[in-house]
Amino acid sequence: MVTNNPILQMFARSPFKPMQEHIAKAHACALELVPFFDAVMANDWEKAEAVQQRIATLEHEADALKKDVRAHLPNSIFLPVPRSDLLDLLRMQDKIANRAKDIAGLMLGRKMEIPAAIQPQMKTFVRGALKTSAQALTALNELDELISSGFGGHEVNTVENMIHDIDDYEHDADDLEREIRSALFQVEKEMHPLDAMFLYKVINWIGDLADRAQQVGGRLHLLLAR
Repeated sequence: MVTNNPILQMFARSPFKPMQEHIAKAHACALELVPFFDAVMANDWEKAEAVQQRIATLEHEADALKKDVRAHLPNSIFLPVPRSDLLDLLRMQDKIANRAKDIAGLMLGRKMEIPAAIQPQMKTFVRGALKTSAQALTALNELDELISSGFGGHEVNTVENMIHDIDDYEHDADDLEREIRSALFQVEKEMHPLDAMFLYKVINWIGDLADRAQQVGGRLHLLLAR
C-alpha cells in the first residue's frame, strides 16, 4: 500500500531515518545557544530574543517529529531492534532540545547578565556541551551502516569508538563545569544573590545538556549489545 505520510515513508527507507531526523533537529536547537550566549554577553537583548524564538521554534519542530515517530513506529517484528529501545532513545534525544529551550527561556526572561570575568569560560563551556551533542548525532547517523552489516564487523567498532568519544566529551564538559562554578564563586559576592543563584542553575542546565547527549550514547551502546 502506498502512503503519503512522510514519517512512514522514512521508515520504509530506513528504520532509523526518523530517529536521525529527530536528533538532527534537537542538535540544531541546541546549537542556537552559541549565538544566544554571544548576544547575552553583548547585552543585545533584541538579538537574544530573536535567537530564543528560533530555539523555541526548533524545539517545537523536534517535539512534532517525536510525536509523529511515536505514532508511526512499526511493531518490533518489523524492526531490527526492540521498539521500546527506540522509544527510550527518542525520549533521550528530545531532552537535548528541551534543555536548550529551558536555558534560553530562563536567561531571556530574567535578562540574565554574565559577569565579564567568567564570559570566556562560559563560551568554552557551552561549546564543550554542544560537542557532546554533536558526537551523539554523528554516532546515530551511523546506524544505517550498522543495519547493513547486521550489527557486526568493523562498523560496530566504529560506532563503539564514537560512543567512547561521547563519554570523553561529556567528561570534558564536567571539568569545564567545575571550573566555571569555581570562577563564579570568586565573583558571586559582587552579584545580587538571586542573579548568582539563577546563574548557577543555568550552568547546571548546560552540564545537563551534555549529560543527556551522553545518555543517547548509552542507549546506542545498549542497542549494540542486543
